[in-house]
Amino acid sequence: MLSSILLDAAVSGANVGIGYGVAALGAGLAAVGAGLGIGRIGGSALESIARQPEAINDIRSNMILTAALVEGAAFFAMVIGLLVIFLK
Repeated sequence: MLSSILLDAAVSGANVGIGYGVAALGAGLAAVGAGLGIGRIGGSALESIARQPEAINDIRSNMILTAALVEGAAFFAMVIGLLVIFLK
C-alpha cells in the first residue's frame, strides 16, 4: 500500500501523496516500536524473575501494566496515522 501511494505521488507530482506515505510510515513505525518495547519489557521481566523468584507476582503485575501502556500509546499513534490516510 505504501509503495503505491508513493508511486502515485511521484507520477502525479502532487505533494498530497507524500503526506499519505508519511502517515502510513508513521503507523508502521508505531507498530514496530510497540513490538520492540513489549519484547524488552518481557525479557527484562523474565530476567528479574530469574534473579528474584519470590517477587514473581509484583514483577508480573508491573510487566502487564507497562506493556498495556506501551500498547495503548502505539495503538493511538497507529490510529492517528491511519486517520490521516482515510480522512484526507
